[in-house]
Amino acid sequence: MHVVVFGAGSLGSLVGGLLARTHEVTLVGRGEHVRAVRADGLRLTGAVDLTVYPEARTEPPASADLVLVTVKAFDTADAARALGGMDDAGAVLSLQNGMGNEETLAAALPWPVLAGTTDFGAERTGPGVVRCNGVGEVVLGPPEGGESPAADRAGGAFREAGIDATVAADMPQRLWTKLAVNAGINPVTALSRVDNGAVLEEPLAGIARGAARETAAAATAAGVDLGPEEAVAAMEGVARETADNVSSMRQDVEAGRPTEVDAINGYVVERAEEPVPVNRTLAALVGGWEAGEAGPGRD
Repeated sequence: MHVVVFGAGSLGSLVGGLLARTHEVTLVGRGEHVRAVRADGLRLTGAVDLTVYPEARTEPPASADLVLVTVKAFDTADAARALGGMDDAGAVLSLQNGMGNEETLAAALPWPVLAGTTDFGAERTGPGVVRCNGVGEVVLGPPEGGESPAADRAGGAFREAGIDATVAADMPQRLWTKLAVNAGINPVTALSRVDNGAVLEEPLAGIARGAARETAAAATAAGVDLGPEEAVAAMEGVARETADNVSSMRQDVEAGRPTEVDAINGYVVERAEEPVPVNRTLAALVGGWEAGEAGPGRD
């Protein structure tokens, strides 16, 4: 299968590199990283020790069997426009943080759009080099729930490459659960400059739990069955499993880049039917930092 990874940053390069063990993979990314992969291959370190040699370029090719979208949420509309120039993409799978990405892609593209989540931990440590901070799984399926042949084909492609993959019929519930996890961990660790495990202890635990509970309430208002303590348990479980990891939002803040807070805590604020003061405050604090400090570069 020919798989295109659009947004070959840390996560996209890691997943694309693992897929390249079995499939034809094209990484679409930014210049310096693309040049390094072309010259010396893609080096994966940490929990995975591997060098692969996928094609690397700055624009998508004419066609693919599957496109993985791994850009930051604020770049999804630009990604959709770029992918719209392809002749055929087979199916498009969003492996992004936040909510609303699948709707943006589906509105612009004629191919099936799938939703996905993953708990792989990735950090780009240099051009052409990505560190795997934790091997995880990929869960994917139609964003509205149910089953589809496109999801079955995509799941099979991951499994053929040795990646633990589940094709799920309950993606709405899984997406909201992931949102609760990200709402509790990402902005708290980014603002405090601490590793993920710090949200399990006070003084940060109460804030992270509050964000998760508010996300569950917004999910319920959207018709998704997610209890507040279920959301807290999911958030704390991920924080425990990734205790020593640096969240993606903290990486963005430390690098002076814009964050995905609008698609995470900001999405909760937009969709909630009742006050969500914790998410509103976190979104405002990160947004205020971005307005004053974040540079123009986006990964």
